[in-house]
Amino acid sequence: MNRPVHLCRTWLFVDGADEAALARAGSLGADVLMQELEDFTPPELRPKARALAPELYARWRAEGNVAAVRVNPLEADGMDDLAAVMKGAPDVVALPKVAEPEHVLALDEAVTRFERAYGLPEGSTRLLPNVELARGLVQTGKIAAVSARTIGCLMASEDMAADLGAEREPDSRELDYCRQRFLVECVAAGTLAVDCPYTWADREGVERDTRWARRLGYKAKSAVNLDHVAVINAILSPSDEEIVAARKIVAAFEAARAAGDARVEVDGSLVEVPTYTTAKRLLERAAEFAALE
Repeated sequence: MNRPVHLCRTWLFVDGADEAALARAGSLGADVLMQELEDFTPPELRPKARALAPELYARWRAEGNVAAVRVNPLEADGMDDLAAVMKGAPDVVALPKVAEPEHVLALDEAVTRFERAYGLPEGSTRLLPNVELARGLVQTGKIAAVSARTIGCLMASEDMAADLGAEREPDSRELDYCRQRFLVECVAAGTLAVDCPYTWADREGVERDTRWARRLGYKAKSAVNLDHVAVINAILSPSDEEIVAARKIVAAFEAARAAGDARVEVDGSLVEVPTYTTAKRLLERAAEFAALE
């Protein structure tokens, strides 16, 4: 991967056989581009999508993106997908509807076989289990930890809601518990949590939804609309105003500590160690993004 996973904000799913969309995606600034071979690619178009993969991933990487693919469940078309797309050495392979740790182990074993068959460095392909069912949600910690290849987990929205029998609305409040629990499980497992996509078209909605995700603690979000990339990137990156505020907090707290005080008031808030370390992390993240650019 040409980008550290903790700096991968936007994970964009693109129709696997739509050549125009696949070409446009590379210029949008998404950190990770995902050729989607499952729901977005009808079975009759999957052979075409698989044939596009090797050249597509090379082009995406040349444009500075992480090249990823979501294959079908292995018991369906997934093995045929892997046999074709692994020739292009994808950086990340995502697997849908992961409900058991054994699903990840099976993917790990299959990817290992194809790495050996195609002469790829063993262990170079990373995994992104997709948690889309209640059964998977309550096992997210185990799913995240079962393979050393796993760099993160992604929570789906529509399949999760359908499995729960929830009624979907643009505010997505029906998934609040799922999103919070999923994040807690991923953080506890030490892996990146990729938030579910906003599946309506409006810009105001994706901005609201992404701000809520960031407030919960998410650093990464998936997208299914090419026009949502810029919004997500902006919200999940430290802004100039936030950088200024963080510097003010760090300076004030360090000065207070140097004077022998345990905490300090900044703009009406009492700054203690957790607030100080949060501000430090924001400045470190901003510096990492600046170095990438």
